[in-house]
Amino acid sequence: MSDDKTAATGEKLQKVLANAGLGSRRELERWIADGRVTVDGAVAKLGDRVTLDQHILIDGVPLAAGARHESKRRIIAYHKPDGEVTTTKDPQGRPTVFDNLPVLRHARWIVVGRLDFNTQGLLLFTTDGELANRLMHPSRQIEREYAVRVLGKVDAEMLKRLQTGVELDDGPAHFDTIVDAGGEGANHWYHVTLKEGRHREVRRLWEAVGVTVSRLIRVRFGPVSLPRQLRPGRWMDLERDSEVALLESVGLPTHKPRERKTERKAPPRARAARARGTTATPPRTRRKPKAGARRR
Repeated sequence: MSDDKTAATGEKLQKVLANAGLGSRRELERWIADGRVTVDGAVAKLGDRVTLDQHILIDGVPLAAGARHESKRRIIAYHKPDGEVTTTKDPQGRPTVFDNLPVLRHARWIVVGRLDFNTQGLLLFTTDGELANRLMHPSRQIEREYAVRVLGKVDAEMLKRLQTGVELDDGPAHFDTIVDAGGEGANHWYHVTLKEGRHREVRRLWEAVGVTVSRLIRVRFGPVSLPRQLRPGRWMDLERDSEVALLESVGLPTHKPRERKTERKAPPRARAARARGTTATPPRTRRKPKAGARRR
């Protein structure tokens, strides 16, 4: 499919597609392996390199020219409420987290991780496939923090087991930290952290020691915390400090934002005049008409 020149100068196909905001590299590698991508009429293979002037089709649909160039990275925080699924479409017709996001041109939102239908809290979305791939890759060990309300009595032995490790259906798991956050009656709050994103892992860990989770909220993902002012069902662009911290946490370069334009300096004559307390050009005054002159 690729000649020697393309192989030497082009970018990896999955990177071009990821830069176009079509998904994470891992997801796009599956598309290529499944034969969904063609380049110049030939089915693409993993490892192929392409240039931006080649004819790329995904499921028979051309990759838009505007999407071929690396789009400007955008990252938003979304406060997922209970009752939304973390997919683009749902066979049961339930609302999805994508329903409330801003519309994009020549790109699409990639969700970083997932939250269960009955779990609320912080979700990150980005147009940068490489960033999404790094944030979700298990080797990065990105820390997640949850606020958990449990129903039932919890003793010191249970907490010790949750931190040393319990056996789940898909292998051993544990919380890295558990902090008592208070509560009244049968309901009690804890803040827990872990570095995995397995399906329903937080709930399953508590259930393994005989405790039921009655409410679950993700309050932090890596260095980004759920903004206090962000209400459920709303989104906001990450502030610059949070964006930089997130990029640095996965080893991606950060770019210094453009400096604001400074006020244009006045000409030297005007500056000197201001220093003297006068104006550079005296104001125009109306000349007094001569006696007997006709007024216009």
